Amino acid sequence: MAREREDILKDLSDSVLNMNLGLAVSTAREAIESGLDAFDAITNGLVVGMNKAGVLYEEEEYFVPELLICSDALYAALEILNPYLKREDGQAKIGCVIGVVEGDTHDIGKNLVKIMLDVAGFEIHDLGRNVPLANFVEKAKEVDAQLICLSTLMTTTMDEMATVIEMLKEEGIRDRFKVLLGGGPISQAFADRIGADGYADNAADAVRVAKELIARKPVTAART
Repeated sequence: MAREREDILKDLSDSVLNMNLGLAVSTAREAIESGLDAFDAITNGLVVGMNKAGVLYEEEEYFVPELLICSDALYAALEILNPYLKREDGQAKIGCVIGVVEGDTHDIGKNLVKIMLDVAGFEIHDLGRNVPLANFVEKAKEVDAQLICLSTLMTTTMDEMATVIEMLKEEGIRDRFKVLLGGGPISQAFADRIGADGYADNAADAVRVAKELIARKPVTAART
């Protein structure tokens, strides 16, 4: 007999939080077999578990090794669920450059946001982690992106985000791009202080904020 949605979501969450790769894989397969929507399984199962692990990291109950094992369980389940995601079609894709700023190699949150934005119909240009700051600007210009997503998990690299925004201003192209921030130490207050356009505290919220930013005001066309 098929289990209830809530039970499957709880096991997905717990598998990540408790670093149980076997449970993550078996529950992801169960989710698909039971007809559970893959996006639901990710956002209300896996992401919940990863967010809880992030809280434990902030409280110094988990450390980097634990987060990495949590991410192993997360990625194992994502590999099963990803092919079943229903991606939005029927409209021109919005270019998005995303990456973890220079000095930080933690990319779990960034990878979740990337998946969610991809599902939502954005055209993703993933620069990876420990990205030289000028690369964000150059890539955004190259692909004529409308959105730049900056991530960090470290307080020591937060100010690098402000540097990217200053680079855009110095080139006179700040109005061409919406800048969205995310990561453990980031807050709305910090985003406001450095002049970012938006902030999201989790992957699902990043999609909502990104759509609002793009819809709120037309972005200036690329100069030729």
